[in-house]
Amino acid sequence: MATTIPGSTPAPGAAAPRPIPPFDESHERLREEIRGFVSERLRPHAAEWERAHSFPDEVFAWLAERGYLGLKYPREYGGLDLGYVADAVFTEELAWCGSGGLAAGIGAHIGIATPPIWKFGTEDQKQRYLAAAIRGERIGCLGITEPDAGSDVAGLRTRATRVEGGWLVNGSKMFITNGVRAHFMVTAVKTTPEGGHHGLSFLIVDRGEGVQASPIEKLGWHASDTGLITLEDVFVPEENLLGEENRGFYLIMANFQWERLLMALGSVGAMSAAFDRVWRLVSGRARRPGAPRASQSVRHRLAELATRVEAGRDLTYHALRLFVEGQDPVREVTMAKLATQRASFDFMDECLQIAGLDGYAGPLAEDLGRAARDARLGPIGGGTDEIMREILGRSIGL
Repeated sequence: MATTIPGSTPAPGAAAPRPIPPFDESHERLREEIRGFVSERLRPHAAEWERAHSFPDEVFAWLAERGYLGLKYPREYGGLDLGYVADAVFTEELAWCGSGGLAAGIGAHIGIATPPIWKFGTEDQKQRYLAAAIRGERIGCLGITEPDAGSDVAGLRTRATRVEGGWLVNGSKMFITNGVRAHFMVTAVKTTPEGGHHGLSFLIVDRGEGVQASPIEKLGWHASDTGLITLEDVFVPEENLLGEENRGFYLIMANFQWERLLMALGSVGAMSAAFDRVWRLVSGRARRPGAPRASQSVRHRLAELATRVEAGRDLTYHALRLFVEGQDPVREVTMAKLATQRASFDFMDECLQIAGLDGYAGPLAEDLGRAARDARLGPIGGGTDEIMREILGRSIGL
């Protein structure tokens, strides 16, 4: 990708930066388009939607108009069929919106709720749910985590009991992004008494009788309607079984690599946006008549931050390249997630400190404080840092 550190210019006679595979010129044009949309339509509302602890459903319609909800999906369902790399560009640029909750709500819809329907759904399910989601008419969420089962997905307790024509579902799901607003939930349930790896199934549950959702107060992601969903004798028809019965564990695993890549891309985007704002603040102040040059300490801290964001970007793009080539880059994706999530939180904290030095504090401090709170979720969601380390330890034979 043709990215440069803000303010940098190529050395005399040096070639202009060119896209780095798997990105090409078309992705760079898409990046410019998305960044313009985010800065004009989303970024100005960040503080407002954070205070409201929600953002309007209309945002999904805005995105649908531009085709952003279906970048990677086939045209027969309303998508643009541009592949995973286009979706990666969107995820990275969305992080410039200034609200982790907004990015999470949109990301949950396109990155974790609809992919299982695309990959494993029947034609009827794709028409009813995927196509409607791409049009922005129906909002989706993914229901895996439970009050007593987070990283241990094999320990899920929500159960589905066979009845005539389908199932009755009872249980609860916790920390579900879009859980309050969603029209449907793709969820994992026990379909055998034992549950576990060979006793889970995926069902598509429509909002309706027996489904109750309530918002959860959180440290960050305030604009996201993260919810607790309770299911009491909810009837789910036979045709809403997603994939094969009792094979749901494999459906959960199937999208984990993409979900973790999206988290790494989002963190890279968020760090890039924070660095850009801090750099512009510091360099702009230094350029004002009579203003002193930034202190050596600030210059060195910014240099260190530039190195961190570039390292995270390079590792994440390497994993993305392997993923789109059709390889199974579990180790590389895991490394990218582990390297970027905690780093993003520390990165925002450092930016916040710099913004408070030498009279730099101002509205930026509020934005960076929000970014730090939002980044705290990174080492938890999509597999905790501990899970990532366990996966990596096994991958190197430990």
